[in-house]
Amino acid sequence: QVQLVESGGGSVQAGGSLRLSCVVSEYTFSRACVGWFRQAPGKPREGVAAVDVDDTTAYADSVQGRFIISRDNAKNTLYLQMNSLKPDDTAMYYCAADGGVYCYTDYIKEFKYRGQGTQVTVSS
Repeated sequence: QVQLVESGGGSVQAGGSLRLSCVVSEYTFSRACVGWFRQAPGKPREGVAAVDVDDTTAYADSVQGRFIISRDNAKNTLYLQMNSLKPDDTAMYYCAADGGVYCYTDYIKEFKYRGQGTQVTVSS
């Protein structure tokens, strides 16, 4: 059974940083597009960042230049380094994985496999 387990969320003041991790098991991680999407209360899900099998990355305009997505295929782990955090970044963050798909942020929230989420709260 495919499992995705996120960690690293928490509470931080505006301008601070957090690093999210997502460990993926029982899945051919190295052959998958993986990424992050988020959802805040009362708002639709938003694709945040994605990284393809060749390490090509894609970011939502709202996080471009502040967030960095990376993957470690040897550890089956996905990361999201979040810098210069803003209160608008407050949301539940989910990692997701799928294969044979367009690896763009618009599609991340529809991926076949996803984790349970980790909460990120940014205070002003």
